[in-house]
Amino acid sequence: MGALESNTPVWPAEGVIIPISDIDIRVNGAAHPFHIQEVGRAQENWALEIAANPHLFDGRMVLQRALRIEDGQVRGEGHVVPYSTFMWWRKTRADGAFHLFAMPAILSSDGALILVRMGSHTANPARVYSPSGSLEPEDIVDGRCDIDGNIRREALEETGIDLALATAEPGYHLLHMDRAVTVIRVYRYPETAEALLARVAAHIVTDPEPEIDEAIAVFGPDPTAHNYPPFILPILTWLFR
Repeated sequence: MGALESNTPVWPAEGVIIPISDIDIRVNGAAHPFHIQEVGRAQENWALEIAANPHLFDGRMVLQRALRIEDGQVRGEGHVVPYSTFMWWRKTRADGAFHLFAMPAILSSDGALILVRMGSHTANPARVYSPSGSLEPEDIVDGRCDIDGNIRREALEETGIDLALATAEPGYHLLHMDRAVTVIRVYRYPETAEALLARVAAHIVTDPEPEIDEAIAVFGPDPTAHNYPPFILPILTWLFR
């Protein structure tokens, strides 16, 4: 099998949300070409990052080398890299990589979208978005990334909300901005927003190392309501259309 090649010229426009039926991200055991080329600069940047935020941890995650979006499906090839390499790529947005990550759209029974405010010790301090995280080695099953497993694990770790108790809508949706690809799956929870916020608050109290400061119920698409990253804004418009 030849190396997978990206087809970015035919991708939808940035910020446009499209339905996706399947996602297949295989993981190549070799080092990522971007990591090989940029490891020195990545380590120099990491020294600056941890000087500014000593709580950051140089773990491992999957950074994609190639992605194809076609026929309502996503195919990709990724490599496990140090988090420090990803942080350098996030600054440069170099052509040699993509960051695909998945997130749940958790909807309460009374129509709220449940988001979280990230803690000051994280890489995205005070940003408000869905509980989520990069694909990690523990999300790799038989050489491929388990997208649904990643979504459930991240939500449970950050909020205590078990998405297995929600009703998942079939399929996914996707948007991309600046070589970051966001995969969304909608989960409808039988509880009200108030009950879900209380559940998250109780989880934060018992979590020895909480990643989030609080959960927030959002009932509309106002882009100025919270400190949203850019990719959340089209999602709000789409969900509350």
